[in-house]
Amino acid sequence: MKHNVILILLDGLSYSVAQHAMGHLLAYRNAGRAALYKLECELPSLSRPLYECILTGVAPIDSGIVHNQVSRLSSQRSVFHYATDAGLTTAAAAYHWVSELYNRSPFIAARDRHTDDAELPIQHGHFYYVDHYPDSHLFDDAEHLRTAHAPHFLFVHPMNIDDAGHKHGLDTPQYRNSARSADIILAEYLQRWLDAGYQVLVTADHGMNNDRSHNGVLPEEREVPLFVLGDAFSLDPEARPKQSEICGTVCALLGVPHDKPVCREVLK
Repeated sequence: MKHNVILILLDGLSYSVAQHAMGHLLAYRNAGRAALYKLECELPSLSRPLYECILTGVAPIDSGIVHNQVSRLSSQRSVFHYATDAGLTTAAAAYHWVSELYNRSPFIAARDRHTDDAELPIQHGHFYYVDHYPDSHLFDDAEHLRTAHAPHFLFVHPMNIDDAGHKHGLDTPQYRNSARSADIILAEYLQRWLDAGYQVLVTADHGMNNDRSHNGVLPEEREVPLFVLGDAFSLDPEARPKQSEICGTVCALLGVPHDKPVCREVLK
């Protein structure tokens, strides 16, 4: 069965904070309507390399996107490519690096910030380019894309948790409260999206450390959450999904041909 999918990437959210700060998401888990898994992100634990991993299933050392300053189009096939090749509609409300990876590079704000082009992998997009762009605005951008274009695949990517971590560090009220704020904003939309038939995945690229950075192998840098919600998920607590399996799992939900690894255990 084919499903529409929303993939939410809460940039910089460490599992250690997600497991206590995301009250709305955890309410779904506690009610037996969601599952929470602990993933270990690929290395290096940096943003652009891990956007590529999540959206293509390819580890940074194989994709060549090995640090944040690699500014070029991806050489890999992403969820967006598989979806559009199958005739589906794609959309993203995301940081501009996502546009640079899959649509056009370099990002030119006047041209690329608001995208509507059926020939591009991300056909409809609202892309921002400052890390403090409010999460509230970003989720509104995502909902506009959903209601205006009814995408089969929607990627939602706010940045304020990561921004707070870089300014204040992991073990700070500012970082934890930024996570809580994202959860509260998401609460406005989550049930609406589920009622509209979307399968929803909520994850992070990497975590954060007390040095106000991330790149290495500390658990707080590498361990990230994956919440799954929707009637296509098994909610099997024994499933052990990998970050590199998110792309293929989303493609399996969409029902599109692909050649990526899938975590079958999380699906019914």
